Amino acid sequence: MSTIDPAGVPPAAPEREDHGFKRVLGRLDAIGLGFGAMIGFGWVILTGDWLLEAGTMGAVLALLTGGLIMAVVGLVYGELVAAMPYAGGEHNYLLRGMGARWAFVGSWAITGGYITIVAFEAVAVPRTVQYIFPGLSQVPLWTVAGFEVNLTWALVGALTAVLITAINIRGVKHASTVQIFVILFLLIVGLMMLFGAFTRGSVATMEPFFTSGTTGFFLVLVTVPFLFVGFDVIPQVSEEMHLPARQLGGTIVVSVLLAAAWYVMVVLTTSSAMSAADVAGADIAVADAMGAMFGSTAVANLLIAGGLAGILTSWNSLLMGASRLLWALGNSRMVPAWFGRLHPRYGTPANALLFVGAISFVAPFFGAEMLGWLVDSGSPSIVVAYALVSVVFVLLRRREPGMERPFRIGGRGPGGVVLGWLSVVLCLGLISLYLPGMPAFLSAPAWTIFGLWWLLGLVFLLRIPTGIRPGADAEHRLVAEVERRRGRDRGRTGDRG
Repeated sequence: MSTIDPAGVPPAAPEREDHGFKRVLGRLDAIGLGFGAMIGFGWVILTGDWLLEAGTMGAVLALLTGGLIMAVVGLVYGELVAAMPYAGGEHNYLLRGMGARWAFVGSWAITGGYITIVAFEAVAVPRTVQYIFPGLSQVPLWTVAGFEVNLTWALVGALTAVLITAINIRGVKHASTVQIFVILFLLIVGLMMLFGAFTRGSVATMEPFFTSGTTGFFLVLVTVPFLFVGFDVIPQVSEEMHLPARQLGGTIVVSVLLAAAWYVMVVLTTSSAMSAADVAGADIAVADAMGAMFGSTAVANLLIAGGLAGILTSWNSLLMGASRLLWALGNSRMVPAWFGRLHPRYGTPANALLFVGAISFVAPFFGAEMLGWLVDSGSPSIVVAYALVSVVFVLLRRREPGMERPFRIGGRGPGGVVLGWLSVVLCLGLISLYLPGMPAFLSAPAWTIFGLWWLLGLVFLLRIPTGIRPGADAEHRLVAEVERRRGRDRGRTGDRG
């Protein structure tokens, strides 16, 4: 049975209930959350590898290509979030356009990606702090994959997890205010990098401009899902924003373009300060380049502090995103309803925040090798979610042309559908990079983390009732069916008693 009438007008859905989220975020908060989520720690530790693998301009072209890909995906997200500004983002779009089980797959995919990056940031904090305080590691605990885990090193990451989780439980506005101030510090560091490059940098040190041809280009391109994940945090917290729907959609594209500009700036300023030979011998190329430009170890440490700021903004944003997605899954009864409860005073998904916070608390005790494993294991799931959202965008354009779309991409003609299909193709292209024999094929530990997450997801997926068709009221029908089955099961248990 079709969920729309022949005129393309969706059926009337039950009025969207007030879930209790507090609408306290504005446009600057939205851009700060999206941009801050994307500017994590990757630019600090990966820039040297990009320059060696692809050369200065090869890395720039790969990052610009990745930015354009994510901008197209961001346009798709922008239209959908403006049409459905509900907590949980992708979860709502897929429920309406593809039904309950596909909604779970997409939500579980992006949640897994978020959680792996939150855990990544928890491990990255002590690694960054140790650059400034080399004697940080004391009291050996155990060795993981050749890395000796020390108690003091791990506690830096674990206690930071407690602090960030507590701030988020206290309220989304508190977390966003912290985000804005940390981003301002990060931007000051960026301005110093630009000043150093223009006054002390050299075009000559940027050579070679290209290294390893297309191979180098793709080695940088495969990091794009990890580097740009986070613009989609804006849809997750859309129910907590007091923005006109049209502006809400536009903030996603703005945040993607700002992140692309940041990554390109970092590559150009670093290569202007250090030759390829110096980059190859550097510990952390970006920090060493900053120190070389200003002739100061203190300035290099300031850059590392900027990296720490990036970690905190990314961690903060993605913790918000993961918790809202888990809340949406719990509210739809796809996972235990415990995740779908809000704090009675602060209006935040406290249970979901505690769950993700607990994972980030434990992550540093597995050592620095976790950094690579987490990046690799989360990226494929992220791209799968992006691909599904792109598909549902095309489906909703065809099935529900009368849907209100305050932020409509491509005009009234077929341009929007073309952009939707382009997003699908680009996402499938990124997914192909993770196949066997391709540059981003996962290591055994990364496959293990990826597999365990999806094995757990399969348990929940098989419990979701079949036959919940797509539609504006799909969530209401799903919850009603789950509650009906639970009532039936309780009745049978009572009869046996």
